[in-house]
Amino acid sequence: MAAKACLLEIHDRLPSLRGKEEAIAAYILANPRESVNPTMEELAEAIGVSEATLFRFVRKLGYGGYQQFRIALATETIDPRETVYELPDPGQDDNSALRAVFRTDIEALERSLASIDQAAVSRAAELVAGSARVLLLGLGGSAIVALDAYHRFLRTGIDCIAPLDFHLQLMAVSQARPGDFALLFSHTGANKDALALADAVKVSGATLGVITDSPRSPLARLADLLIAVRAGSMGSAGESYSARVVQMALVDTLYVDAMRLLGEKGVGALSKMRATIAKRRL
Repeated sequence: MAAKACLLEIHDRLPSLRGKEEAIAAYILANPRESVNPTMEELAEAIGVSEATLFRFVRKLGYGGYQQFRIALATETIDPRETVYELPDPGQDDNSALRAVFRTDIEALERSLASIDQAAVSRAAELVAGSARVLLLGLGGSAIVALDAYHRFLRTGIDCIAPLDFHLQLMAVSQARPGDFALLFSHTGANKDALALADAVKVSGATLGVITDSPRSPLARLADLLIAVRAGSMGSAGESYSARVVQMALVDTLYVDAMRLLGEKGVGALSKMRATIAKRRL
């Protein structure tokens, strides 16, 4: 990627652009700050072009992908202090940081609660409780959520795994079969490795569940079961920290629902786990 600044590159190319590419350039130059936060689908919709056209434009500028373009644009247009967390100038003292972070997470939870398809959540719980094996998958911050789900579901007696390494996840998925349930966590739904995992799940014949903040993303389109949350865009920070909070709340919901469905079998497994752990406490 050339060292030339993103906005300067767009400005220099503007005279040679035509049609939809000219519209994209004009919009970004007129609204540089507003063009940082949206997902590719959201920005394409705001400009009035297809995602494919916007992606080709980004590649023409020399970027490997949309996220790389967003980071370059944010570097030029956003105060560095705003990239620390997904809100403007996060906390100038301990008290204001506490209020700002908690408020952001609470708002993300409330947005998601108001919009989540409860039938999809119920179906996911049925698959967790009734599948031969549950594979819990995610990358980066979402891998931590997958591990938290493993910590929850392990106490139910459900046969589940949550490998953290990407290659181990691919290996585990390659051994999946019809009757298994793979639950894949991804905020953006546009990660190449997450898509590779989803493709492998589809080949295996297992059921693919996806929890994402991007219901029109490439990953969401592959899902047999989709749970769309509304944690909020990644914004200037480059990632959505509140997405992790919403995903973990969903994990707890699935755990409670799955235990209800398992009945005495789940209660027995939970009691057995607690008795074993109790021996290690002082």
